Amino acid sequence: MHVHILGICGTFMGGLALLARAKGHKVTGSDANVYPPMSTQLEEQGIELIQGFDPSQLDDTDGSTPDLIVIGNALSRGNPCVEAILNKGLTYTSGPQFLAEHILHDKWVLAVSGTHGKTSTASMLAWILEDCGYEPGFLIGGVPQNFGVSARLGGSVFFVVEADEYDSAFFDKRSKFVHYRPKTLVINNLEFDHADIFDDLPAIQKQFHHVIRTVPAIGKVIWPAETTAVKEVINKGIWSEQECFHLAANETGWHAKNLADDGHIFEVWFNGQCQGILDWPIIGQHNIENAINAIAAARHVGVEPSQAIKALTRFNPPKRRLELLGIVNGIHVYDDFAHHPTAIQTTLEAVRANVGEQKVTVVLEPRSNTMKSGVHKDTLANSMLLADKVYFYQNDQIAWDIAASMKTANINSETLIDIDDLALQVAKEASTGDHIVIMSNGGFGGLHKKLLAQLESVQPE
Repeated sequence: MHVHILGICGTFMGGLALLARAKGHKVTGSDANVYPPMSTQLEEQGIELIQGFDPSQLDDTDGSTPDLIVIGNALSRGNPCVEAILNKGLTYTSGPQFLAEHILHDKWVLAVSGTHGKTSTASMLAWILEDCGYEPGFLIGGVPQNFGVSARLGGSVFFVVEADEYDSAFFDKRSKFVHYRPKTLVINNLEFDHADIFDDLPAIQKQFHHVIRTVPAIGKVIWPAETTAVKEVINKGIWSEQECFHLAANETGWHAKNLADDGHIFEVWFNGQCQGILDWPIIGQHNIENAINAIAAARHVGVEPSQAIKALTRFNPPKRRLELLGIVNGIHVYDDFAHHPTAIQTTLEAVRANVGEQKVTVVLEPRSNTMKSGVHKDTLANSMLLADKVYFYQNDQIAWDIAASMKTANINSETLIDIDDLALQVAKEASTGDHIVIMSNGGFGGLHKKLLAQLESVQPE
């Protein structure tokens, strides 16, 4: 079958292309911006890539059209290819539906959902299963460093998927995860996000309950007991087995006992019994919770917690999750995907616990649709109280005045409108021993490399 994918260079759609190719299909695709590293990864797999959305790409050289066109959720009515597909009556589907029908239909699906931590938790879970001999397939919205790719078919019935609540396509406004029909469902947490498609938190909760309705009675839902928004979803009805993660000691379910301020050593407890101690180089309370959820999900398919703990000692976090990019003149520079106030705060809590009184600088691009609309502008400053200095990047797509909003905030901040000026200013004020955390869910205009270059050329104070 010839599968043509519109919007192929996104992490999800690119991973889907790799899976379709591995299933033996001819795969082609296009995107508005075709560039490395995703373009390189796809081309190495023999996938032809086309720049832009000219409708001529829908016609093969022999005059035929693709058997199936997969339309990414970034495309909408008015796109030339979309209009040509509808006018010609071509066969099309969404990415999540293609995944469900062609990849997941005969799998034990382990789905990791939630506002935060999906990529990290799914990566941990996939690695646990791999290290314990289960040969899982996976599709993850990042690149797990233990695997080096964002997706693979695997060699067993088990498949780990990062289960996103974002909508499926312009013609299917259900959340992606509703298509996946998991047997094991992890809900990490739940907050308001994606203001471009959800009006409020109850609208998101409704989608989460939709996916809970699809978990079989012999399946399992793993969720955080103290998170009110998730508890409200569970209270709407659940028909499966369930296990809870608790923040404090509890005789039932899971909890962790932190043995280090920065969270890199902790005990794993289940039903009142200590299952072992995890000592790893990863920091933060949020990663403790991610690890517990991954261990709990792996146990559902037969992995003993003690074995899962051993596997995680060999786990390398996915890229862009507090990833150390380099140390220049004694200045540590990190890349982090955080783009929601809660994620920003938990990341900074981990950094502060790790570095003590050393200076922590945040460089933030409010890039998500929710951030750009200003939904979080009143809570953003409080999420950064542990930083010594915050730099904001204000581009013309941000609908609110960052500098004006931060005038009354209790943080030391500057707002700049030029990437090069931003890199230079951050480098000028950096000193040996500082820790700089770049936060964005996008490329940030190449700031990462620009800043490292500036730090090389600017003498530290």
